[in-house]
Amino acid sequence: MISNTRRSLMLAAGGLSALALSACATTPPAIYAASDFAAIRKIDAHVHVNVADDAFVDQARADNFEVLSINVDYPAFPSLADQAEVAHHYAEVEPERFHYATTFSMQGFGQAGWAERTNAHIDAEVRRGAVAVKVWKNVGMVERDAAGDLIFIDDAGFDPVFDHLAATDIPLIAHQAEPYNCWLPLDQMTTRNDRLYFSAHPEYHMYLHPEMPSYQDLMARRDAMVARHPDLPFVGAHMASLEWSVDEAAKFLDAHPNAVIETAARMAQIQYQSVRDYRKVRDFFIRYQDRILYGTDLTLNPGEDPTAFRQAAHDYWTSDWAYLATADTQHVEDIGAEVKGLALPRSVIDKIYYANARREFFSRP
Repeated sequence: MISNTRRSLMLAAGGLSALALSACATTPPAIYAASDFAAIRKIDAHVHVNVADDAFVDQARADNFEVLSINVDYPAFPSLADQAEVAHHYAEVEPERFHYATTFSMQGFGQAGWAERTNAHIDAEVRRGAVAVKVWKNVGMVERDAAGDLIFIDDAGFDPVFDHLAATDIPLIAHQAEPYNCWLPLDQMTTRNDRLYFSAHPEYHMYLHPEMPSYQDLMARRDAMVARHPDLPFVGAHMASLEWSVDEAAKFLDAHPNAVIETAARMAQIQYQSVRDYRKVRDFFIRYQDRILYGTDLTLNPGEDPTAFRQAAHDYWTSDWAYLATADTQHVEDIGAEVKGLALPRSVIDKIYYANARREFFSRP
């Protein structure tokens, strides 16, 4: 390494020496390029591998990814038992490439023994290789108790399970609420992907259901639960449903030291903000570089064309890499705009794409 004093002396003597030129040539640039994508180890911390087809793992290998496949109690997915079977298979045959998060059924919630059965199920899955537990938006938006009232994430009935996770240092991945766009009419939503999703899933479009809880109420209940369990490792899926405002995401992270967030299926909302205030979004990622995990929500379900899936996954991953890691500009159809990459420093990219997920999921006792 050439000191500033020595460099100044060389410049004063009439230019850079061969030694200085060599040092400049070998010093890595401050940011990655698009061409660095395949060479860098990466973890996609939010995918769904719902079928025993090698397409997902093969593409992950080709693009130098490990994946965290998250089982979820979603009626459009295979049964929980079928999801678990696929997860067990790949956790056994691809342990260095494939990891999974288990989940639990809400059936019997509120009845005697539910928490004990749920904890036993979680423990069994952890012994099979599960590194986290997922709770979905059905809590707060779908599931109801015996009286017909919605069950929320801060219900005391969850406390024995969340306390058990905290005691065993198993992260809880929580998808609570929906994107803020969900509470807006279609023509006011900020991204095309949200308009398409809620057009196809009106049952989840809360603007059409004023009888349902507000976005603010769901967030408040989630925050109350996280505050009540300060020792619980908490992962806010989908930018903790604060994708519409990096300011709000920052407030959440500041208030809850036990929490991290991940980017799955919310990159367009982040890009929408960076087009309007590039510096603020870039500064957010740098300031919270230890608290953000990369994720996509890529899903391989039974019946899908594996070849088409592999190409779509590659395109998705390389587009996100261009946005986060490089200064390249790309057209993003979901917001109808040219979007400049955040050009995050290499050290930040290494954390968001790998080190943070490794710490949260794979480096616990």
